[in-house]
Amino acid sequence: MSKKNIILVLIVLILASALAACGVDKTKPGSAVNLTGDPVAGKAVFTANCAKCHGDEGKSGISNPGSADETVPGLNPIDPGFNTVESMDLVIQHGSEPEGNAPSLQMAAYGDKNLLTQQQIADVIAYVLSLNK
Repeated sequence: MSKKNIILVLIVLILASALAACGVDKTKPGSAVNLTGDPVAGKAVFTANCAKCHGDEGKSGISNPGSADETVPGLNPIDPGFNTVESMDLVIQHGSEPEGNAPSLQMAAYGDKNLLTQQQIADVIAYVLSLNK
């Protein structure tokens, strides 16, 4: 291998390592978990971004053909396995694809794609938790 090819390979490896280091760890929550959410502000964000799939006040009933149970999960009441700040943050940050052979709808990665700020995510979490008290 020529010196030029070795240098090219090294550059590619360095770039690949740098890109991998910049990747998102989808097993970890975002910084919203460290913020205090405002449920009043969260209601406005929820209405604008979440209600179309989760229904008004998170009551669901929205059809999702191709998903395992054919619906979008409700958030009021919320599944007990998802009623913590950390678990909600993971899904809002990184998105989710429902189980099933070809779900029509899937949850966008609102944090990873910068569709919502970290404060907005904290506010939505506070709002959803307020619905479940």
